[in-house]
Amino acid sequence: MFVIKTYFYKKIRAMQLTGIIKVKKDEQAVNDKFRKREFVLTDNSSQYPQLISFQLTQDRCSILDQIQVGDTVVVHFNIRGREWTSPQGEVKYFNTLEAWKIDRNSGGSSQPAVEQYENMPSAQGQEKDDLPF
Repeated sequence: MFVIKTYFYKKIRAMQLTGIIKVKKDEQAVNDKFRKREFVLTDNSSQYPQLISFQLTQDRCSILDQIQVGDTVVVHFNIRGREWTSPQGEVKYFNTLEAWKIDRNSGGSSQPAVEQYENMPSAQGQEKDDLPF
């Protein structure tokens, strides 16, 4: 029973945002082992619309193929942050909103909470690199 409660607690901590797809960029091969695809979501939930940039990585890049500019979607994502030291020794910090699932918003609620976080990636097994993003 305790394991189940812990499991649900961790699932609830994942983040999601509903908005309209404004920009879809092409997939980029950063190197032979890493590829990414960026997109921008318009969040109209406040007085001033916010344009929020997300990225998909590796095999998740294809998720965006079935989504069109102008579609209203729910983006499920994690926040990633890293430190990078420039060749001049200056330390900089970068944040990335890494999407791992996109649901088309059909006007109602999206999937039940138990199902929507099933494929959430873990931070384990990620390679360390010196890229600032």
